[in-house]
Amino acid sequence: MDTAKTIHSALISVFSKDGLEPIVRQLHEKNVTLYSTGGTEDFIRNLGIPVISVEDITSYPSILGGRVKTLHPKIFGGILNRQDNELDVQQMAEFNVPQIDLVIVDLYPFEKTVASGASETDIIEKIDIGGISLIRAAAKNFKDTVIVASVDEYSMFLSLISTQNGATTLQDRRALATKAFQVSSHYDTAIFNYFNTDETIYNQSLSNGQMLRYGENPHQKGFFFGDLEAMFQKLHGKELSYNNLLDVDAAVNLMLEFKNEDPTFAILKHNNACGVATRKTIKQAYLVALACDPTSAFGGVLIANCTIDAATALEISPLFCEVVIAPDYDAEAIGILSEKKNRIILIQNEVELPQRHVRTALNGLLVQDKNNITDNKAHLKTVTLTAPTAQETEDLLFASKICKNTKSNTIVFAKNQTLIASGTGQTSRVDALRQAIEKANTFGFDLHGAVMASDAFFPFPDCVAIASTVGITAVIQPGGSIKDALSIEYCNENKVAMVFTGTRHFKH
Repeated sequence: MDTAKTIHSALISVFSKDGLEPIVRQLHEKNVTLYSTGGTEDFIRNLGIPVISVEDITSYPSILGGRVKTLHPKIFGGILNRQDNELDVQQMAEFNVPQIDLVIVDLYPFEKTVASGASETDIIEKIDIGGISLIRAAAKNFKDTVIVASVDEYSMFLSLISTQNGATTLQDRRALATKAFQVSSHYDTAIFNYFNTDETIYNQSLSNGQMLRYGENPHQKGFFFGDLEAMFQKLHGKELSYNNLLDVDAAVNLMLEFKNEDPTFAILKHNNACGVATRKTIKQAYLVALACDPTSAFGGVLIANCTIDAATALEISPLFCEVVIAPDYDAEAIGILSEKKNRIILIQNEVELPQRHVRTALNGLLVQDKNNITDNKAHLKTVTLTAPTAQETEDLLFASKICKNTKSNTIVFAKNQTLIASGTGQTSRVDALRQAIEKANTFGFDLHGAVMASDAFFPFPDCVAIASTVGITAVIQPGGSIKDALSIEYCNENKVAMVFTGTRHFKH
């Protein structure tokens, strides 16, 4: 069955006129009757193209300050009538309802108005009523009516009518209707979220998805929904993969802990830091971070909290790494790092990150607030007779930042603003501790005078006992165990300083 329909009439009512002129001219060339109202009508008329005012059809002017323009049976009848339905055809003739084959709408910019900090009065006025109604009506009747629901579809639609001589197929109309319902759904979600104060209702609409090469493994499909172009300026390299994005996310969140601090460099692998250091120069920070675990650094994600210069880039260049991230680069540094054709080089922009963490679980979602607490000196409560020195306090806070961003259960060793070793993702805290000790020994680090951070409390004194025997002199942990006193007692007997923060930092 031939489903092609030629467009003979169109209703155009848009907020943004960008890109509209070529469509209007193309429709005029094909002798399409144009209907419009308000600013869109003026726009078309100023192009020297005939246009019929909606008011001439409805015999009603635009009223209530423009709130009611197109909401009329003669408009919606023209859109919603079923052309193969005998009764519809009779009523169209009886009530003198004009056929409308095409509807082009661009909604009021509600989200942009909210983001601009406008007053609630202005925001409310940007809730589109007529436009959203036109979209839903035309999309519902896609069998007979074409809907172009966003300026984003202008280019595609112009190509369609140009190559098909003003006609559309049922497949074309259904595809445009699908996009229209997405526009409608996204718009309503934005309005709901503006008003919603009930945290037990979660409603999200993301329309800027991109297909990745694959998911976590090659047999899995993968997609990213978000605006990477707002987040990063990509200077070089291949496309980010699913696993790259997970590591980049972990790297960005870790480095946020060191924003506006002395030059700090971190190397991550499988979402966990394998090297972190703070020094006077970013080159020194990189070299020390790499020495933390040069084996794990292979194929990792690198991130700095300040500009990467040429001297640092020369040190990075021999390392096989997937991604390098920094707030900026020297021009020479970009050239050096770009010598590896697949290496991804990103400039991180200042972008506000989501304040909620969302993940699938069972047959639903888990939603929680982002962990925005970074332990600082004001949070520390010394619970032992021995207090940490100034250097130990710096190292304890340094270790705590890494610990917060490492998979639980975790233990982190640090010394002189350097990650010495960590135990990550273990089923017991003792296992995490032993893993950290083994790793430190593997790379020849002296743990005497180092500090230890734990993401959660010690249920028994075994961890502080083991740590003390290898040279740990200060400990930071949340506290809160019913057996805290046993760990405190051991530390007092062995002159180990311990501070409580009162904040657990589980990360699963």
